[in-house]
Amino acid sequence: MRSPVNRHRLWQVGVDAVLIAAAWVLSFYIRFDGDTGPVYYHRYLDWDVVLLVVGITLPVFVAFGFYNRWWRYVSTRDMWNVVRAVAAAEIAVFLVFTLLDIHPAKVPRGIWIVDTLLLLALVTGSRLLARTLIERPAAGAIVARGKEVIIVGAGDAAQLILREMLRSPALGYTPIGLVDDDPRKKNLRLHGIRVLGTTTELPHLLRDRRPDELLIAIPSASGDVRERIVEVARAERVPVKTLPGLHELIAGDFNLAVQIRPVEVEDLLGREPVEVDIDSIAGYLTGEVVLVTGAGGSIGAELCRQIARIGPTRLVLVDNGEPGLFEIERELVDEREFHATAAVLADAGNATKMRQVFEKYRPGVVFHAAAYKHVPLMEANPLEAVRNNTLVTRTVADVAVEFGAKRLVLVSTDKAVNAKTVMGQSKALCEWLVEAWGHREDTETRFCGVRFGNVLGSSGSVIPIFRRQIARGGPVTVTHPEMTRYFMTIPEAVQLVIQAGAIGGRGQVYVLDMGEPVKIVELADTMIRLSGKEPGADVEVEFVGARPGEKLHEELWSEAETVTPSDHEAILLVTRPPIDAHWLEEELDELERLVDDGETLELVGRLNAIVGDPRRAGIPAGDGAGAAEATPASEAVQPS
Repeated sequence: MRSPVNRHRLWQVGVDAVLIAAAWVLSFYIRFDGDTGPVYYHRYLDWDVVLLVVGITLPVFVAFGFYNRWWRYVSTRDMWNVVRAVAAAEIAVFLVFTLLDIHPAKVPRGIWIVDTLLLLALVTGSRLLARTLIERPAAGAIVARGKEVIIVGAGDAAQLILREMLRSPALGYTPIGLVDDDPRKKNLRLHGIRVLGTTTELPHLLRDRRPDELLIAIPSASGDVRERIVEVARAERVPVKTLPGLHELIAGDFNLAVQIRPVEVEDLLGREPVEVDIDSIAGYLTGEVVLVTGAGGSIGAELCRQIARIGPTRLVLVDNGEPGLFEIERELVDEREFHATAAVLADAGNATKMRQVFEKYRPGVVFHAAAYKHVPLMEANPLEAVRNNTLVTRTVADVAVEFGAKRLVLVSTDKAVNAKTVMGQSKALCEWLVEAWGHREDTETRFCGVRFGNVLGSSGSVIPIFRRQIARGGPVTVTHPEMTRYFMTIPEAVQLVIQAGAIGGRGQVYVLDMGEPVKIVELADTMIRLSGKEPGADVEVEFVGARPGEKLHEELWSEAETVTPSDHEAILLVTRPPIDAHWLEEELDELERLVDDGETLELVGRLNAIVGDPRRAGIPAGDGAGAAEATPASEAVQPS
């Protein structure tokens, strides 16, 4: 059984005993202006009564957890606990005096009030003094003055990082001021450091103060806000660092100081955090066995991280790549202390193996994230693209239905829209599969798909490629000066994929609101500047021409699709005439035969024919996939 008093805190018990006795005695001297009062009050100052007061009060302090707290990190909540403990102790003393016939009613009310206030002041003051002495550098110690830093933000994150800097000079930072968007905070002080002004005053503050660094301490700041601050600092030649966004902070180290890092392009492209309906997410994941295919990939691994936080009964990780699967399993178990994992090294397209997995674990929810995604590589390997993207999806869907899974959520891509590449066409067929399986009457499994654009920082995406090119001194290669792409952070995309799983269920396909498209050449310029160099002068940007099948501008939906709001503001519902399930099944059988026979040219031709002219209910083949009956995308909801 754990002791209510930490053995390393016994000295605190002794100090508190002295303070309790001192408060009781001093309350009489204060009440009677330096005297002990009339002679009949002297009884209350006898040593046996004073020890009784101490003996009553200390157990109350123990009951309130005084001696199992780390007072170096005392908080407002701890102070309220002290107030409650002192009040409870005074009541306890009064009651014991009554039981022992010590006549507490004869003690003047002023004594009880003064003793309460004095004891409260001594107890809280002793703890604050101890914290101050601990945090102050040792007397005589030589502490080098760190980099002078101005902190942008004067909220909760700023006060935490400021306190850490002041407490730990070894971090190498000396805060000299703060700035904040709220003008009411100007000239106020946070841990003794003054708010110098607002962010609009930042240019002249940087010129006047000349800090060594500027630190953005606003985890919820949008990319636009961060970019504006970075541009101001760059103009004044002041290096900028930042705290990570909210998603990274949740996943990272508790100590904010160790999370300070240079501003990255992901910080500038990020948007304001998206609110998710935690109750609806928890409603379909909590207590379930959840299976994630492609668990070792960028999206699959983040799915695992976020699902683990929600609390499934078990999380089954399926991937055919050993390194990624090993890494995410170790991260979940070792770093996140989520032990209800099962790592399965398997090809999700192996029906026999998947049946064994489903038989053993009986997943209720399946997230299908396994896919090949690199367009040029899939153009060169169409057989593998169709096998791993399309046919694997069919296998996973079939097995999920066979074993009674409640829900399957497909991770899709904007490259499935008006697809001209093998990769995009293979993913378009995956969406049709979800649509067809979702309308089946012979299954209780609910299907939905979630379509989105590029995610920041995924393997093989443009950002790590640009980083490597900049590190080599250039050139940075861009396909076309007008090329644009949609971008979203991986955590945000995954949050919304999980949210969409709570909304959909009858074969719906959803598209995430990706915000505004980003010009790739501007992205390259921004990354070059963040590296401390100038585009054109230090690092060249070279236009190399679009690759086969590559679009200048990706689309989130086609002219043949109607897009309407869903129950979540960042998730849009895509509707179109339903696919002919019987026709689709026949075409998939034919594609599987071509893959098995290794008929590459015939497969590519067949794929073009299927995706270019799908058969939908009520619309004859050759009528443009029902475009005539659908609301044009230009009239539908646009990304905000």
